[in-house]
Amino acid sequence: MASSHARLRRLVVWLLVLGLAFFLISFLCRVAVSANRIFGTHAGRAMTQEQVLRAHRDGVGAGPRRNRPVPRILHQIFHNWHDPGNETLPADWQIVRETCLSLHPTWEHKLWTEASSRRFIETEYPYFLDMYDGFKFPVQRVDTLRYFLMRHFGGVYIDLDNGCRTSLEPLLYYPAWITDGGQGTLSNNILGAEPEHPFWILMTDSLLPWARDFFLPYITISYATGQWYETELWQIYHAQKPVGEPNLLRVMMDMRPTGAPWVFFTAGRGGTWDNWDNRLFGWMGGHLMQLMLYVFVGVGLVAGAAYMARQTLRRGHRRRSVVF
Repeated sequence: MASSHARLRRLVVWLLVLGLAFFLISFLCRVAVSANRIFGTHAGRAMTQEQVLRAHRDGVGAGPRRNRPVPRILHQIFHNWHDPGNETLPADWQIVRETCLSLHPTWEHKLWTEASSRRFIETEYPYFLDMYDGFKFPVQRVDTLRYFLMRHFGGVYIDLDNGCRTSLEPLLYYPAWITDGGQGTLSNNILGAEPEHPFWILMTDSLLPWARDFFLPYITISYATGQWYETELWQIYHAQKPVGEPNLLRVMMDMRPTGAPWVFFTAGRGGTWDNWDNRLFGWMGGHLMQLMLYVFVGVGLVAGAAYMARQTLRRGHRRRSVVF
């Protein structure tokens, strides 16, 4: 009878260990696949800003006369989280914004405030309003709004802490594009699109099932609506698109000294959505190999602990067998 109970206990322990190991391995595999999509080699066609300008000057395109699918609309978003209702831009952002306004006097300029943003979502995408209102972090409303603006109007979206060095006209000949800092995830600070492009339809249609609370602020913001989300959907789009469809454009914005020069854009004060865990994930982004080592060590420790528990149970069973 005692032997039967011991065998049952061992079976239960083994099932628990196997279940834990299966869960851990499955979880790590999902994390690895997702991390590879986010931080690995990105799909699409990468071009430096110099190359985009040169292509425009040389008239490289789909035919004798280049098609310009992106409308001359410049979108920017200002949600004043510190003083709601005050729609006056900070002085430094106004100066940066003027660099774009002065270079594009004939373009349509749209500055989206909290009130006008919500009206747009309520009018054009009412199914999304509850989620829009319910976001835990205000920056998630800014993230998702820019995607819907690209889908509905098209044009160019640019963060208020980014300015213009020269006309953005050469970028209007690529039906959908994003920016790439060359260091991990893609960026959503500057975007371009023709209206109703399939990529931006995918981006907006995927928000409802994707946007969840991942406990940590940085992960919730980045993976539910922000740059990690955008990067995942970028990879998914390119994996699913028809074979004949061209790859979309990644405009390089590498800020490192070795990066290609910026022709179109400037960078000013940002960091308005930083949270307590930003430094942690900033460190992780710069130490991926070290982080992977820690993960493998952790898995090894769990496996070792499971093995030691198994050996302890075996020794206990042997001692009881000797006594009986």
